[in-house]
Amino acid sequence: MSLGPKISTLFATVIFAFPVYAGDIMINDAYVRTAMKGAKSGAAFMQIMNHTAEDDRLISVASDIAKRVELHTHKDMGEGVMKMMEVEDGFVIPAGGMHRLTRGGDHVMFMGLTQDMVQGESVEVTVTFEKAGEMVVQIPVDSERQDHGAMTPSDTDHSGHSADK
Repeated sequence: MSLGPKISTLFATVIFAFPVYAGDIMINDAYVRTAMKGAKSGAAFMQIMNHTAEDDRLISVASDIAKRVELHTHKDMGEGVMKMMEVEDGFVIPAGGMHRLTRGGDHVMFMGLTQDMVQGESVEVTVTFEKAGEMVVQIPVDSERQDHGAMTPSDTDHSGHSADK
Protein backbone atom coordinates (compact mmCIF):
# COMPACT_ATOMS: atom_id res chain seq x y z
CA MET A 1 0.00 0.00 0.00
CA SER A 2 1.38 3.39 -1.04
CA LEU A 3 1.65 6.19 1.50
CA GLY A 4 1.33 8.86 -1.23
CA PRO A 5 -2.48 9.31 -1.07
CA LYS A 6 -2.47 9.17 2.74
CA ILE A 7 0.24 11.82 2.99
CA SER A 8 -1.57 14.02 0.44
CA THR A 9 -4.81 13.74 2.41
CA LEU A 10 -3.02 14.52 5.69
CA PHE A 11 -1.27 17.51 4.11
CA ALA A 12 -4.56 18.83 2.70
CA THR A 13 -6.27 18.41 6.07
CA VAL A 14 -3.51 20.29 7.89
CA ILE A 15 -3.10 23.10 5.37
CA PHE A 16 -6.84 23.77 5.11
CA ALA A 17 -7.22 23.96 8.87
CA PHE A 18 -5.70 27.44 8.66
CA PRO A 19 -7.49 30.53 7.30
CA VAL A 20 -6.51 32.16 3.99
CA TYR A 21 -6.14 35.96 3.76
CA ALA A 22 -6.41 38.62 1.04
CA GLY A 23 -5.52 41.85 2.78
CA ASP A 24 -7.99 42.03 5.64
CA ILE A 25 -10.42 39.49 4.16
CA MET A 26 -10.14 36.00 5.63
CA ILE A 27 -11.61 32.75 4.29
CA ASN A 28 -12.04 30.00 6.86
CA ASP A 29 -13.69 26.56 7.07
CA ALA A 30 -13.93 26.15 3.28
CA TYR A 31 -14.88 22.89 1.57
CA VAL A 32 -16.34 21.70 -1.74
CA ARG A 33 -18.66 18.79 -2.36
CA THR A 34 -20.62 17.02 -5.03
CA ALA A 35 -23.48 14.57 -4.74
CA MET A 36 -21.59 11.61 -6.26
CA LYS A 37 -18.80 10.54 -8.56
CA GLY A 38 -19.59 11.60 -12.12
CA ALA A 39 -21.88 14.46 -11.02
CA LYS A 40 -22.11 17.45 -13.35
CA SER A 41 -22.34 20.03 -10.56
CA GLY A 42 -20.85 20.75 -7.16
CA ALA A 43 -20.74 23.53 -4.61
CA ALA A 44 -18.34 25.33 -2.28
CA PHE A 45 -19.04 26.59 1.21
CA MET A 46 -16.96 28.81 3.50
CA GLN A 47 -16.89 31.54 6.09
CA ILE A 48 -15.68 34.93 4.81
CA MET A 49 -14.60 37.47 7.43
CA ASN A 50 -13.96 41.16 6.77
CA HIS A 51 -11.51 42.74 9.23
CA THR A 52 -11.79 46.23 7.71
CA ALA A 53 -13.91 49.27 8.54
CA GLU A 54 -15.66 49.14 5.13
CA ASP A 55 -18.08 46.66 3.59
CA ASP A 56 -16.63 44.59 0.76
CA ARG A 57 -18.40 42.34 -1.71
CA LEU A 58 -17.61 38.88 -3.07
CA ILE A 59 -18.30 39.52 -6.75
CA SER A 60 -17.12 36.35 -8.51
CA VAL A 61 -15.46 32.96 -8.25
CA ALA A 62 -13.62 31.12 -11.02
CA SER A 63 -12.17 27.62 -11.34
CA ASP A 64 -10.95 25.35 -14.13
CA ILE A 65 -12.89 22.46 -12.55
CA ALA A 66 -16.16 23.65 -14.15
CA LYS A 67 -17.43 25.23 -17.35
CA ARG A 68 -19.31 27.81 -15.27
CA VAL A 69 -18.93 29.01 -11.69
CA GLU A 70 -21.61 31.24 -10.16
CA LEU A 71 -22.60 32.71 -6.83
CA HIS A 72 -25.97 31.22 -5.83
CA THR A 73 -28.62 31.38 -3.15
CA HIS A 74 -31.88 29.60 -2.39
CA LYS A 75 -35.30 31.26 -2.45
CA ASP A 76 -38.29 29.86 -0.59
CA MET A 77 -41.03 29.46 -3.20
CA GLY A 78 -43.57 28.37 -0.59
CA GLU A 79 -45.15 25.00 0.10
CA GLY A 80 -41.75 23.53 1.01
CA VAL A 81 -40.18 24.28 -2.38
CA MET A 82 -36.75 25.93 -2.55
CA LYS A 83 -35.37 27.30 -5.82
CA MET A 84 -31.70 27.92 -6.48
CA MET A 85 -30.76 31.08 -8.36
CA GLU A 86 -27.70 33.08 -9.35
CA VAL A 87 -26.84 36.20 -7.33
CA GLU A 88 -25.33 38.46 -9.98
CA ASP A 89 -24.49 41.28 -7.54
CA GLY A 90 -22.52 38.98 -5.25
CA PHE A 91 -22.53 38.84 -1.47
CA VAL A 92 -21.82 41.75 0.88
CA ILE A 93 -19.17 41.00 3.48
CA PRO A 94 -19.98 43.56 6.20
CA ALA A 95 -17.29 45.73 7.78
CA GLY A 96 -15.96 44.01 10.88
CA GLY A 97 -18.30 41.09 10.19
CA MET A 98 -18.68 37.90 8.22
CA HIS A 99 -20.81 36.14 5.64
CA ARG A 100 -21.15 32.37 5.66
CA LEU A 101 -21.71 30.37 2.49
CA THR A 102 -23.69 27.30 3.58
CA ARG A 103 -25.63 24.37 2.21
CA GLY A 104 -29.22 25.46 1.76
CA GLY A 105 -28.17 29.13 1.65
CA ASP A 106 -25.68 31.29 -0.23
CA HIS A 107 -22.95 29.21 -1.91
CA VAL A 108 -20.60 28.88 -4.88
CA MET A 109 -22.04 26.68 -7.65
CA PHE A 110 -19.83 24.72 -10.08
CA MET A 111 -21.75 23.70 -13.23
CA GLY A 112 -20.47 21.46 -15.98
CA LEU A 113 -17.69 19.85 -13.96
CA THR A 114 -14.70 19.06 -16.16
CA GLN A 115 -13.41 16.38 -13.76
CA ASP A 116 -14.56 14.47 -10.72
CA MET A 117 -14.12 16.06 -7.30
CA VAL A 118 -12.16 13.43 -5.38
CA GLN A 119 -12.60 13.09 -1.61
CA GLY A 120 -9.47 14.32 0.19
CA GLU A 121 -8.05 16.22 -2.79
CA SER A 122 -8.45 19.96 -3.35
CA VAL A 123 -9.94 22.33 -5.91
CA GLU A 124 -8.24 25.60 -6.85
CA VAL A 125 -10.59 28.57 -7.01
CA THR A 126 -10.02 32.27 -7.52
CA VAL A 127 -12.36 34.43 -5.46
CA THR A 128 -12.68 38.10 -6.38
CA PHE A 129 -13.73 40.84 -4.00
CA GLU A 130 -14.79 44.32 -5.04
CA LYS A 131 -12.17 46.03 -2.84
CA ALA A 132 -9.74 43.33 -1.65
CA GLY A 133 -9.23 41.96 -5.17
CA GLU A 134 -8.41 38.38 -6.12
CA MET A 135 -7.42 35.53 -3.85
CA VAL A 136 -6.45 32.04 -5.02
CA VAL A 137 -7.64 29.38 -2.58
CA GLN A 138 -7.09 25.62 -2.46
CA ILE A 139 -10.34 24.18 -1.08
CA PRO A 140 -10.54 20.57 0.12
CA VAL A 141 -13.11 18.18 -1.31
CA ASP A 142 -15.23 16.85 1.55
CA SER A 143 -18.37 15.19 0.19
CA GLU A 144 -18.74 13.25 3.43
CA ARG A 145 -19.12 16.34 5.63
CA GLN A 146 -22.47 16.57 7.37
CA ASP A 147 -23.72 20.06 8.17
CA HIS A 148 -26.53 19.80 10.69
CA GLY A 149 -29.73 21.35 9.39
CA ALA A 150 -28.30 21.90 5.92
CA MET A 151 -30.01 20.81 2.74
CA THR A 152 -28.51 18.04 0.64
CA PRO A 153 -27.93 18.50 -3.10
CA SER A 154 -31.03 16.44 -3.87
CA ASP A 155 -33.16 18.87 -1.81
CA THR A 156 -32.60 21.74 -4.23
CA ASP A 157 -34.05 22.52 -7.65
CA HIS A 158 -31.21 22.71 -10.17
CA SER A 159 -33.59 22.92 -13.15
CA GLY A 160 -32.80 25.65 -15.58
CA HIS A 161 -29.08 25.58 -14.74
CA SER A 162 -27.09 24.45 -17.72
CA ALA A 163 -23.34 24.68 -18.08
CA ASP A 164 -23.82 25.81 -21.67
CA LYS A 165 -25.74 29.03 -20.93
